[in-house]
Amino acid sequence: MNIYQQRRSGTNNVRPNDHRDPYQRDRARILHSSAFRRLQAKTQILGVGHDDFYRTRLTHSLEVAQIGTGILAHLKQHPEVLQSPKLNQILPSDALIESLCLGHDIGHPPFGHGGEVALNYKMWKAGGFEANGHALRIIAKLEPYTKDFGMDLTRRTTLGLIKYPQFIRSNLNFEDTQSTPFIEQSKWKPVKGLFGIDKPIINWALDGFSTSDIELFTTQDIETQDTGSKVLTTPYQQTSSVYKTLDASIMEMADDIAYAVHDLEDAIALNIVTKDMWFHDVLPAFKALDNPWARKHSEQLSNMLFSDELFERKNAIGALVNHLITNTETFQVNEQFAEPLFAFNIRLTATSAPILKLLKGFVFNRVIQSFEIQQAEFKGQQILANLFDAVYSEPIRLTPKHISQHLKPDSDETAIKRFVCDYLANMSDNQALRSYNQLFGTSDL
Repeated sequence: MNIYQQRRSGTNNVRPNDHRDPYQRDRARILHSSAFRRLQAKTQILGVGHDDFYRTRLTHSLEVAQIGTGILAHLKQHPEVLQSPKLNQILPSDALIESLCLGHDIGHPPFGHGGEVALNYKMWKAGGFEANGHALRIIAKLEPYTKDFGMDLTRRTTLGLIKYPQFIRSNLNFEDTQSTPFIEQSKWKPVKGLFGIDKPIINWALDGFSTSDIELFTTQDIETQDTGSKVLTTPYQQTSSVYKTLDASIMEMADDIAYAVHDLEDAIALNIVTKDMWFHDVLPAFKALDNPWARKHSEQLSNMLFSDELFERKNAIGALVNHLITNTETFQVNEQFAEPLFAFNIRLTATSAPILKLLKGFVFNRVIQSFEIQQAEFKGQQILANLFDAVYSEPIRLTPKHISQHLKPDSDETAIKRFVCDYLANMSDNQALRSYNQLFGTSDL
C-alpha cells in the first residue's frame, strides 16, 4: 500500500468481497455520515425553510462534486497533462475528488458565516473556530465511524480536505473592549486554518514526506504584524497559508465556480439580484474583458439569465460553468517541492480567471452583503452565541447523555469550550433553533 492510501488507525477494515478502492470507501464514509446529512438543513444563501427549491449546503456540495469531476475529466485530456508523466501519475481519481467535494463543507456551523463568527468569538483564547478546521475534526475525530479516528479517511483524502495548512493562533494580549452584547463581525471574522489541539492529526497526515517539503508546505504569509509593546489590534494573528495539495486546489476551484454561478442562479430566482443590478455591475465589465468568448456572448448570456423562460436561465448557467471548467489548467506552484502532490495545483487561464473574479465579486457584494442576508446572519450569530453561553455554564446538564459522556471530569476551561463548540457546530440550523427555543422560549431577537 502506498503512503497516500494509509489510514491513521493503521487498519483497512476491508470487508469480504469488497472490491472498492480506498478512495471509493472514503467517498462512502463521507456520503453516509451524519455530518454530511446535516448539510441538508444548513444555510447556503438563505436560512433553511424559506423555500424548498433553492440550494442548501448539501445540494451545493453535490454540485461541487459534479463540477470537480468535470474539471478532472478536462484535465485528463489537457495536452500539458498528457505530455507530463509526473502529472499523469498524480492526477486523482473521480472517487477521490468526489470525496473532497462532498466533504468540503461538513465543518460549517449553523447559520452560515454568522454562526462561524459567533463560535470564533466565543473560542478566543481557546483555539479559535473556523469551518475548515472543524471539518478536519469531524473526519478525523468526531464522526463515530471508528472509536478514536473519526471516519479514518486515507492520508491523501485527509490532506485534500486541508485547504489551509496553518494553525490558528490567538493574540492573547489583545484587549477585548466590546461594550455591547452584540459581536462585531469584522473584528471576529475567522482566520483560515486548523486548531492547535489537532496537531497530532496534521503530524500524521504529513508523516512520510520530506522535512523540507513539510516546512515549505506549511509556509505562512504574515498579513499584519504588531511589534514592540503596543497593544495588539486583532484577536488572532493575521496569517494566511500559501500552499495546498493538487487535490485541494481542484476541490477549491469547483467550490468557487459553484459559489459564483449556482449561488447567482438562486439569487436571481429569489429576486435578491435584479436585471438592473447585473446590467449595471457586471455587463460592462464582462464586455471589456480580454476574453473573446465573454465579448461575444456577454449580451446574450445576460438576457438569458433574466429571461422569463427558465430553460434559458439554465442554459446560461450551464454555459458559464462549462466555460470555467474547460479553461482550467495545471501549473507548478514551487519547483522546490519534491512531492508532486504539493508541487502542482490548478488555476483558470489568464483570460478566464477575470470572469470568475467578476462573478464572485458580484455575488459577494450584491448577495452575501445584502440587507436580507446580513440580517439573517446577525440573527443566527446571536442565537449561537447565546446557546454557547448557556451550554458552557452547565455542559453536562445541557447536552444529551451520549454527548456529555465524552467530556472528561478533569477537563480544563479550554477543553470544555472546545467540547461546547464541537456540540454546537455539529448542529443543523433547525437543531440550533429548537435548542434555543427550548432554553429561552423564543428565537426572536
